[in-house]
Amino acid sequence: GAAMAAALLWALLAALRVGWCLLPQSGYLHPDEFFQAPEVMAGRDILNLQVYYPWEFLSSFPCRTVVFPLMTSGVTYWAIKSLEQLDICSSCINSYTLLVSPRLLFTIFSFILDYSVYRLAPLWEADLWKALLLLAGSYVTLVFYTRTFTNTLEGLLFAFLMVLVSSRKSKGSSVEPTNSPLIGVITTAGFFNRPTFLAFALMPLLYWAGLIVDSQKSIKTVINHFLKLILCACFTAIVFITADTFYFTSMSLDNLYSINKGSLFDIIAQLHEQMVVTPFNFLIYNLNPHNLALHGSHPRVTHFTVNGVMLFGILHILAIGAGFKMLKKYVHQLIRVRHRGLPGLLVHSDGIPTLLLFYFVPLAFLSLFNHQEPRFLIPLILPLVLFSASQNRAVKWKHLIVIFNLLGAFLFGCLHQGGLIPCLFHLEQLIHSPAPSNHPRHYTLLFAHTYMPPRFLLNIKKTDMHVEVIDMAGSGEETLCQTIEHQASNFTCSGCHIFVIIPGTVRGTITKCGVSFKNETLIFPHLSMEDPPQMPILSSGNWRSQLGLHILQLHRDQ
Repeated sequence: GAAMAAALLWALLAALRVGWCLLPQSGYLHPDEFFQAPEVMAGRDILNLQVYYPWEFLSSFPCRTVVFPLMTSGVTYWAIKSLEQLDICSSCINSYTLLVSPRLLFTIFSFILDYSVYRLAPLWEADLWKALLLLAGSYVTLVFYTRTFTNTLEGLLFAFLMVLVSSRKSKGSSVEPTNSPLIGVITTAGFFNRPTFLAFALMPLLYWAGLIVDSQKSIKTVINHFLKLILCACFTAIVFITADTFYFTSMSLDNLYSINKGSLFDIIAQLHEQMVVTPFNFLIYNLNPHNLALHGSHPRVTHFTVNGVMLFGILHILAIGAGFKMLKKYVHQLIRVRHRGLPGLLVHSDGIPTLLLFYFVPLAFLSLFNHQEPRFLIPLILPLVLFSASQNRAVKWKHLIVIFNLLGAFLFGCLHQGGLIPCLFHLEQLIHSPAPSNHPRHYTLLFAHTYMPPRFLLNIKKTDMHVEVIDMAGSGEETLCQTIEHQASNFTCSGCHIFVIIPGTVRGTITKCGVSFKNETLIFPHLSMEDPPQMPILSSGNWRSQLGLHILQLHRDQ
């Protein structure tokens, strides 16, 4: 009966995950959820829409592989484009499908986590249904794992790796030898997706190596396993490097061959000169402290003290407590027995200490960098729920866990920058509405104090020049007013429309700019943590305006 109830609850949470994706979620977590895949693929590669290309995808110094964006957002956009070309769907390409189709693919992929828990819970002494419910009910799964982040893919690849290294025969603890090639492929693919994947892969690889060494008596067999892993890793790297080189240098086999038809050496030399290895560019950029400071500097304890709690709540705190107890225990053991090796420690100890190492070792490595965002830790949800579902650790905290995840889902899935995506939906409909006259229309969209607006959601063809997007980011009052006044002074054509999009918390700034507006649309809710509302204002009758995003249309008769 308890298992049936748990299964039903998991099914409801799974349906919520898919349904909320289709609704869709309005919360805007971070610009990278758009600008590291959908925005790029919606441009010249697939749909030829007007987009903003981020610095990571500039051919001069590319830092992101194009393979995963092509395999995810690229595939979904190719699918809806094909449906429209085949007249199966007359208007398949719109802001809704552009947003939801890649998210839906990621949501389907997110069930890899559930499958991983199903496979891993018995091996790591965790209660299966408790682990599944902790996973499916976490707002990290409901919100972050349904978004197009490279961190999401990193988490899924980490889950794959944990399943591969934890696979054992039904009787005994020997590892299945067929996993060696797949482990090499997954590790390399994860490295090209995000080089930080090596921090997550370290402990699984050490655990796997320990099992291999302990279970094989022949040194030849051990070497054979490692050779399979290395060869498959090298082959996967060649595939990624080749794909990225052709994409970012726009090379083809024909113009490579035309370099010198008679000399294969020249072709190879030219290919070597133009070779693109995106993870190395990523590392070169991010190992420079000045570059990291441009994206924000944080104390090195931020992951441990803030981000872990923000994502996982009491589960992170319980893991820290257990980690200190484990550390104290092993310090005492090392004092008594000085010759215990790492592989023996990992393989012969029970599952709990190893799971804690799977959780804390990546956390420690990521803490070495002073740019620390919460999403960097989302791959750690798998070892954490397995740990928390063992020995009834999380049971007495279940009410707190439910409240925490409800608040997290509401804050990040609905409130956080929550007006921007509905605003772009509204503007897309406005821009594509039939013109009342034959006069050509021109739209100027000025965004201020919001996250970067993803241009592809406006669904404007690259050849169509009647829409201009101006992103003022967090500009000060003087700069903002100067820009608005400049736009107002050039407001001459009869078909011109100028819209200013701004949060309610800085709405008063616009009144000082000396311009008037004829229409105002309020999109609710919208919470800007960069410009948070003041508590006294929230308690007044103006709270809805403060927690909203305002679309102001400039009056023509200035």
